[in-house]
Amino acid sequence: MEKILQGGYTTGASAAAGVKAALIYFQQKKIVREVEITALDGTILKIPIEKIKQVGEKISVEVIKRSGDDPDITNGTSIFTTVKKISSDEIIFRAGLGVGKITKPGLQIPVGEPAINPGPRQLIKNVAKEFSVTGLEVEISIPAGVELAKKTLNPILGVEGGISVIGSTGVLRPMSEEAFKNSLVPQIDVAKAAGYENLIFVPGKIGEVIAEKIGLPSAAIIQTSNFVGFMLEKAAERNISKIILCGHLGKLVKVAAGIFHTHNRMADGRLETLAAYSAAEGLNSEEVKKILSSATTEEAAQIISANNFEHVYKKIAERASIRAERHIFGKIQVGTILADYSGKILGFDDSAEEISRNFLTL
Repeated sequence: MEKILQGGYTTGASAAAGVKAALIYFQQKKIVREVEITALDGTILKIPIEKIKQVGEKISVEVIKRSGDDPDITNGTSIFTTVKKISSDEIIFRAGLGVGKITKPGLQIPVGEPAINPGPRQLIKNVAKEFSVTGLEVEISIPAGVELAKKTLNPILGVEGGISVIGSTGVLRPMSEEAFKNSLVPQIDVAKAAGYENLIFVPGKIGEVIAEKIGLPSAAIIQTSNFVGFMLEKAAERNISKIILCGHLGKLVKVAAGIFHTHNRMADGRLETLAAYSAAEGLNSEEVKKILSSATTEEAAQIISANNFEHVYKKIAERASIRAERHIFGKIQVGTILADYSGKILGFDDSAEEISRNFLTL
């Protein structure tokens, strides 16, 4: 029998629950152990309150974030919301310890603002409206966020000092692949807002290291994970002009075979593609069989090297670029750079060289 996955609530909903508990204390001097808030999609969330403390004119509330079966890095983390009533008709948001600030344009929140996304802000405004409160100062702190931020894309996106308070509705459902894919897209918006119409797509760390080693700008480097095709589509929607695919042979050889979701559970064909291109370039059948029998592309690369057949990598790079351009109907010029685990560049096509020169002359 298939397990039914349990949902949870976001950091934004946790903060909103903290605000509600604080306002109940302000109005009734009552310490509550649970509050109900209405998520932006209408879902009723019952959120436990860990601790309420008054500090002068402020009320500080601790809520433990619960993600259910979602593999969220903030699961079990303390979210502290400190609330102060002010004589104003607005709600002012502050970033406490572990909550980042926006340092680059292109995100949903302007530069200089706390990294508290529109969804959580609206949840908190809705709670204030429920209590007929117009003026509040709300500071959100996530002490563990200082370290957790290092495990996210925040440094790349320009969120510094901690994590973001996120959640489009307040409800946290077990992480779908679609949600993870969508979390990668803001990188494109940030790079474009910084003035980059040409980008470097890297499936992982190897591509990033290679790109920086050859002098390509780090602000134009976009992590795609396994979702090369999806990210190409999103770049095309945003009218990006040119893209370099830069990464490990084992990932990008799949693109040469027309595979745009590069996780091995979706499709493989790495060795078959290497063998096919090597055979097409004239490698003898015995060596081709050795490639097919290899355990990894690194092992296959040793066979290619032993036969002085490295020129095949240019052909594979060219084919990866062609397949990528076809995937987005020719809307973007694509070039490809292939590397091994040691960071050595194995080959690249003419488009990659041209786009690289364009970057280096900016």
